[in-house]
Amino acid sequence: MKINEIKELETKDLVERIESEETRLHQMKLNHAITPLENPMQLRAVKKDIARMKTVLRQRELNK
Repeated sequence: MKINEIKELETKDLVERIESEETRLHQMKLNHAITPLENPMQLRAVKKDIARMKTVLRQRELNK
């Protein structure tokens, strides 16, 4: 997910998206522990997306 796409989301949607991505990451980690993923770089990509979303959310909090 690109930073521009993240900035277009409303705060409420952004919080929901962060929660869903964190759940997805947790599930991917469990699946990877049992049977390795075809592309383990997916884990890194999801972590970076979560970090981007949290950064935008924090910026919004500070700008209020």
